[in-house]
Amino acid sequence: MERTEFVIDVSPRSRALPFVRDLLALTKPRITTMVLATEAAGAYLAPGHAPRNAHFVALTGTALIVGSANALNMWWERDVDAHMARTRSRPLPAGRLSPDVALAFGLALAVVSVPMLFMVNVATGLLGLIALLSYVAVYTPLKRHTYLALLVGAVPGAIPPLLGWAAVTGTVGLGGALLFGVLFLWQVPHFAAISIFRAQDYARAGLQVVSVQHGERAARQTIALYTVLLVATSLLFAPFGLGAPHYSIVAAVLGAAFLALALRGLRPGARFATQRWAKRVFAFSIVYLPALLGALLIGRR
Repeated sequence: MERTEFVIDVSPRSRALPFVRDLLALTKPRITTMVLATEAAGAYLAPGHAPRNAHFVALTGTALIVGSANALNMWWERDVDAHMARTRSRPLPAGRLSPDVALAFGLALAVVSVPMLFMVNVATGLLGLIALLSYVAVYTPLKRHTYLALLVGAVPGAIPPLLGWAAVTGTVGLGGALLFGVLFLWQVPHFAAISIFRAQDYARAGLQVVSVQHGERAARQTIALYTVLLVATSLLFAPFGLGAPHYSIVAAVLGAAFLALALRGLRPGARFATQRWAKRVFAFSIVYLPALLGALLIGRR
């Protein structure tokens, strides 16, 4: 009888590639890419110029510090991720990486990235450090106790354009503050919408998002309120000389569409379609932000 032999590839390369992919997954590459885009937008919109090497160091440092925050967040929430359908296949809950490796990786990225940002200037370094600490040490544990963690988490989420602005100017000016405001306010309806159509996942994991802690009606009201504030803030760039005339038109059209969608959640009888509506809010928010920033970039004076 012919014997069949099975050869298992146990070469270092075959083992290293999945390991590297899992380490990279800890950094949440898609989120990091979006963060880098907003950081670059802040640098481009800032008045003045910075040396190319400063831009390179700022972008690299930002990528590493965001990767550090995400890796440490995954390390901290590995038990939570195991209870959620969309996160249970991540490297830690799936058992592909040990918690010690993830912790060491996240800390190593922090040790490298924070000095890099301080090399650009003090303001950039301080902003990066605040973003890292507030995300990992405040926002991450707070999510298990109160829905207000969303507002805390929106602070580090809104800092990237400030990093770009500060890398050029060394300070946080009016333009940087407005960019921060737009990013901060945008996150609330974006994530409140997610909390509606993934409420069961969050409840099962023990995370106190607004839809879990106070119900869908409160989540719909939160979306409406913060969309109003977002649209109002987005219209302040032109009056302060930070946006070309066409920007105001684009911001008004985008804002009107976002408001119309957000306010539909307050209509009597809207509850029966809340899940579908929330997914539309989420989808439109993904279109809204890059379109708004694009209009600002094109109209830079």
